[in-house]
Amino acid sequence: MAPAPTARFSDRVEDYVRYRPSYPSQVLELLQRECGLKPEHVVADIASGTGAFTKLLLENGNPVIAVEPNAAMREAGTQLLSGFDKLTSLEGTAEATTLSSASVDFVTAAQAAHWFDRVRARAEFSRIMKPEGWCVLIWNERRTDSTQFLRDYEQLLLTYGTDYKEIRHERTTAMIHEFFAPAPHREATFNLSQEFDFEGLAGRLLSSSYAPLTGHPNHEPMMRELKRIFAVHAEQNSVHFEYKTRVFYGRLG
Repeated sequence: MAPAPTARFSDRVEDYVRYRPSYPSQVLELLQRECGLKPEHVVADIASGTGAFTKLLLENGNPVIAVEPNAAMREAGTQLLSGFDKLTSLEGTAEATTLSSASVDFVTAAQAAHWFDRVRARAEFSRIMKPEGWCVLIWNERRTDSTQFLRDYEQLLLTYGTDYKEIRHERTTAMIHEFFAPAPHREATFNLSQEFDFEGLAGRLLSSSYAPLTGHPNHEPMMRELKRIFAVHAEQNSVHFEYKTRVFYGRLG
């Protein structure tokens, strides 16, 4: 049985912190330009995880309420962001944030909204946002076919991943339209990349909730195939992940 969404990353926190990508600075520039984001705006970052997007908001000067249900992820985020005095870290979910009504200017969710109960989360976001607030949903989507290495990596996931087919990010598009409807929303896309040696590539793979860990029958054959792929495609002992960062933003009405 697959773990509940709020518990999926409990045994992967260290790899998640070390090997998951951050987000392009253009995301903040977009929100400043299109949504009027200012340092004084209060942001609720929902399912904030280890704080990758939270950090960008704090660096922009925003007071951020990081809402995260997973204790291990929340603790990692609190440690990572301990130097920021405008951070508030709370236990809560997208469907029950514990925040007061009309208390925040922006609600953000990075790499997380596909796990939400859309109807309940939308209602909760509408409740906690001020009347002119903005909702922002963000994903780093790994490109799957722009290089032969990425095609081979995608096939590895399809072969050995536990529930990879069910949660691939192309499934998010329909969810996004349903989430914002009937209010209009806009979309922007940016490029992002990561470079890995084999240790980093293995850590990036094992940070994913669908990658079987030690003890699972798929783990050892998956890691052997990963070594083969790396040996075939590495140049100067490194391979590259390419992403498109998709940002969906609008008011919820």
